[in-house]
Amino acid sequence: MASYNKVILVGNLTRDPELRYTPKGMAIAKLGLAVNRVWRTETGETREEVTFVDVDAFSKQAETIAQYMKKGSPILIEGRLRLDTWDDKQTGQKRSKLGVVVEGFQFLGGGTRTEGATDPARSRAPAAATTAAAPAAATEIPAEVPPPEEDDVPF
Repeated sequence: MASYNKVILVGNLTRDPELRYTPKGMAIAKLGLAVNRVWRTETGETREEVTFVDVDAFSKQAETIAQYMKKGSPILIEGRLRLDTWDDKQTGQKRSKLGVVVEGFQFLGGGTRTEGATDPARSRAPAAATTAAAPAAATEIPAEVPPPEEDDVPF
């Protein structure tokens, strides 16, 4: 049986990233991500739903996220779902939590403009917004590439 585990989320950090290191020196960043969904009811009333997701990043990705991101920062996360299970020490019951492990990410939004800056591209926070682990084709599409023609669609 085939399986596929891929998650793409866009949201804002709910807290500053918590960066820690294992005894062997691997970086681990724990993030909280808030993903908003806005819709209209049948009566025309606007509703909003917020989903909070726990996210873990490792190695260089963890260090980069911790360096440039803070509470409220927008980010696109590509990753996979992971189910953590443990025994609650107080009640002895089995507990579980679904989270996301980062496989790639992209910073969203612009950085703060520096005084006197005329080129907005130079005033943005890190120049390389996509991690090396994330394939460039999957995270950004060059503006020069025209959209595929209707006749090229196989269905």
